[in-house]
Amino acid sequence: MIGRWRLLIVAAMIAGCAMIIVTAQQPSPSGASGPAQGASYTAQQAERGRVAYQQNCSGCHGPNLDDGPSDAPPLTGVNFVTFWGTRSVGDLFNYIMDSMPPATPGALGDETTVNVVAYILQRMGAPAGTTALTSSVTTTLSAVGRGGGRGAGGGGRGGDPDAVGGGGGGTPMVFGAGTGAGGGGRGGALGDFRGVTVHGEVKNYVPVTFEMLKNPPASDWLVFRGNYQGWSYSSLDQINRNNVQHLQLVWQWAMNDSGTNQTSPVVHNGVLYLVSPSHIVQALDAKTGDLIWETRAGPYQAPGGSGSPIRSIGIMGDKILLPANNAHAVAINARNGEIVWETPLSDVAGHATTSGTIVVGDKMLQGMTGCGPRQTDGCYISAIDVNSGKRLWRFQTRAQTGPEANTWGSLPMDQRGGGETWIAGTYDPELNLTYWGTAQAKPWSFMNRGTTLADKLLYTSSTVALNVDDGKLAWYHQFAPAESFDLDEVFERVLLDAGNRKLVFNAGKAGVLWKMDRQSGEFLGFKEMVKQTVWERIDPKTGVPTYRPDVFEMQYDKPINICPSTQGGKNWGAMSYNQPTGVLIVPLGQSCMDFYVRKTVGGGNGAVRRFLAMPDTNGNIGKLAAYDVNTMQEVWSHQQRAAYLGGVISTAGGIAIAGDIDRYVRAHDVKTGKVLWQTRLGTSAQGFPITYSVDGKQYIAVMAGLGGGSPRNAPGAIAPEIKIPQAGQALYVYALDDQK
Repeated sequence: MIGRWRLLIVAAMIAGCAMIIVTAQQPSPSGASGPAQGASYTAQQAERGRVAYQQNCSGCHGPNLDDGPSDAPPLTGVNFVTFWGTRSVGDLFNYIMDSMPPATPGALGDETTVNVVAYILQRMGAPAGTTALTSSVTTTLSAVGRGGGRGAGGGGRGGDPDAVGGGGGGTPMVFGAGTGAGGGGRGGALGDFRGVTVHGEVKNYVPVTFEMLKNPPASDWLVFRGNYQGWSYSSLDQINRNNVQHLQLVWQWAMNDSGTNQTSPVVHNGVLYLVSPSHIVQALDAKTGDLIWETRAGPYQAPGGSGSPIRSIGIMGDKILLPANNAHAVAINARNGEIVWETPLSDVAGHATTSGTIVVGDKMLQGMTGCGPRQTDGCYISAIDVNSGKRLWRFQTRAQTGPEANTWGSLPMDQRGGGETWIAGTYDPELNLTYWGTAQAKPWSFMNRGTTLADKLLYTSSTVALNVDDGKLAWYHQFAPAESFDLDEVFERVLLDAGNRKLVFNAGKAGVLWKMDRQSGEFLGFKEMVKQTVWERIDPKTGVPTYRPDVFEMQYDKPINICPSTQGGKNWGAMSYNQPTGVLIVPLGQSCMDFYVRKTVGGGNGAVRRFLAMPDTNGNIGKLAAYDVNTMQEVWSHQQRAAYLGGVISTAGGIAIAGDIDRYVRAHDVKTGKVLWQTRLGTSAQGFPITYSVDGKQYIAVMAGLGGGSPRNAPGAIAPEIKIPQAGQALYVYALDDQK
């Protein structure tokens, strides 16, 4: 039983209800277990509650109340009833009113909150009646529901423990561009409609070749993070440290506000291809921002919902390759937006995708999320034929055979979870290897997994190097065996050569920069970029970490202090390799947490966290720092109160562009970190900046976005004075003032 201590409940409200940690006194049991009829509600209340839930809550807790991101607790099922079962319906109402949505507690109002509670009761199996529910009901939740099951109610399946997949239910969404499903006029409801909504054609389209992807023209942005090696760097230098102060906004494009925006556009031959939440794909004139065509290519997301972000799209030949967040691969004609083919990565329901994609020759490579326990087909990286949509190969990230498969202790194969690949990998054309990071095992804690800290759980929290032709494993290296604090190592792998070495760099949530030989998999070194207290030591020769002693002694409902927090010392925002200076410029997070593990039954992470400022940072959550690739030493750092949310891009002009949660985008000098220019967006700067040129003029594009997990939770708890508008996702494009 959970004692009467202050409980820190993760309330993951994405997009329309910023994702933060809410501190609340544990509701005391009402002591009354009155008759179930005391909690009567009407069918009309439950229906109104369903609509309100889908609009305001489903993005965090999932369309089915228990299939949202791992940060969000379930609102139905055995784990919900275990915690809330002895508490009254009135307690639940009061908690929602006092704490939800996190950014604006009480904003739903009394009547809507009662309706949401009625919907939760319906989903627990309580029948509707003729008497309306009120906020003062003292009946306990366990007396109302029938076993805490899902009961009645619709809505599509969500995604995975890390991010919600395709949504469903709720009111129809109205879009600003193009005609709706019903035809005629602007706007209209999306519903299940798929296809072109704004007709047009890209004139004089030039097909993209494999050679172009291997050596992208400087004027284009063809590959996620700029090139196969993941540099997030451009050789363009028209905008440079001497004139960047003259940047001005050239055009702006509003994006769909329905879900999480963490994307990266593709630019080819003067056309910018962009994906918005709800799988709205658009071709825009990269010089003027004029719309050429628009298509709707996947599941829609309920208003206010999160959905899994689509972090990148690909291009090859005459096709735009879309990794839809319902774990489908979709090909779209780059000339006119027509859908060419669509392929599910799996025949088993429940998977999702947030990775984005990289396209290598005729193969579209795509990762997977939704890899909880009991997913019968495993968790894998997929290769799809660009021309036909045929599945070519899969690599299972949870070892299936050999000694690696025996690193899961006594856990049966069908109870092994995790190993998601939620950030697309990189590629070395010379070695023909693609490099991907993998997430930790699920549930987060070894205590709820049924494993020990001695069980490595391969290939989780690792780099896997795969042959692109057949998906065979060339080598792997695990950075965090038995990882148990949601500090996974899944992010980008940056490939570069230094001296006589072919190197691969990566950094995970622990905030450690790792250096490896990408040809052999040999460990070469590490650098702790922020304070980390998870590991007592890291072996300098092998890179194998040793957990501190009290991690082995963890108990349920007892806090352990951990640095960094699940915000991540490094998260999904990509680092940049600035080739001229030989430094990696890394966006970092500085926060810690008190971490509790709540016992779960039949799934769920059971993580409860209290986010704290990191010691010796003067309250600065955001850190942007440069590291020499040869020595691994820090060259400079810029620290600030606001957290960084997205990626960094640097250029041959000597500038690095990065944005933060407080809406600022800044240009830094790559040699010193000095701020050379700044502007402010409509909402948080989020996503992956890019740069390109049209007709000899260089442009820089940055994104304003909402949604996300712990990278928003920690700043929301530690720096509540930073207020974030809950709308305004958009693309902003800048260039030099011609008059300067």
